[in-house]
Amino acid sequence: MANTEQGNQTSITEFILLGFGNLPQLQTHLFLLFLVIYIVTVAGNTLIVVLVVTDQRLHIPMYFFLGNLSCLEICYTSTILPRMLASLLTGDRTISVRGCIVQFYFFASLVGSECCLLSTMSYDRYLAICKPLHYAVRMSGRFCFYLVAGSWMNGFIAITLIIFLMSQLTFCGPREIDHFFCDLTPVMKLSCSDSRLMELVTFIFSSLFTLPLFVFTLASYMCIIITILRIPSSTGRQKAFSTCSSHLIVVAIFYGSLIIVYLLPRTSTMRSLNKVFSLFYTILTPMANPFIYSLRNKEVKGALRKAIRNLLL
Repeated sequence: MANTEQGNQTSITEFILLGFGNLPQLQTHLFLLFLVIYIVTVAGNTLIVVLVVTDQRLHIPMYFFLGNLSCLEICYTSTILPRMLASLLTGDRTISVRGCIVQFYFFASLVGSECCLLSTMSYDRYLAICKPLHYAVRMSGRFCFYLVAGSWMNGFIAITLIIFLMSQLTFCGPREIDHFFCDLTPVMKLSCSDSRLMELVTFIFSSLFTLPLFVFTLASYMCIIITILRIPSSTGRQKAFSTCSSHLIVVAIFYGSLIIVYLLPRTSTMRSLNKVFSLFYTILTPMANPFIYSLRNKEVKGALRKAIRNLLL
């Protein structure tokens, strides 16, 4: 504990992530559960990346974006689960203030990148279904690269100012964070500094970098659904919907859980369920993505069968 110039206040150097510490009898079971989830997430998303890279049939924009999404999900999960697994295994739930800020930086950056990438994928499906004659011209290889590079960069750039302001905060106690990772709201509650500027900047940046992407994604799928409903044959409607249904499921789970955690009123019931809903977009969605895309996609299943045959021969 280091003395500060703020009267008798002292500045703490570490937090305690309470996580699921209120369930001591389930620590071993939770460790095994999250270990399996982490292994499945990394293995499943790595498999998607390998298939997209090695199979020539998947060298089209849709799967280029999917491969990047899988790569992002691996990074995304790895910012949270390894630290949680170590806490469950050793019982040590402490994390330094600097380590907490670093974890939030990568978590928030990757969330922003995923919002951009999901929006890019919705635009790809919009062009493929609503503007098929213009698809090949607009979705050139260079343009796809720029979209993906912009998605990755946007998340990391947008959060820089917030992280700078966060690093200027002073924390005087208490030091318990009632969460399983360093999220912005519970960390800010522990600050004894004036955080009004940071709250304003966070609101503005969230409005500028996240809300338009959500609205764009929503508008794209509204146009897609309207176009599909206008297709005269049921076979044509089913075929068109099958090309975007997997991505629509991922978007619904991701944004649905984000809205529940961050936008709904903070009633006592919602606060108690906050950690449960946070599991959906931080841990369960990255694990489910490979299954959603592979089980509902003929091209991915065909590439997987081909890869298995090549390994067995």
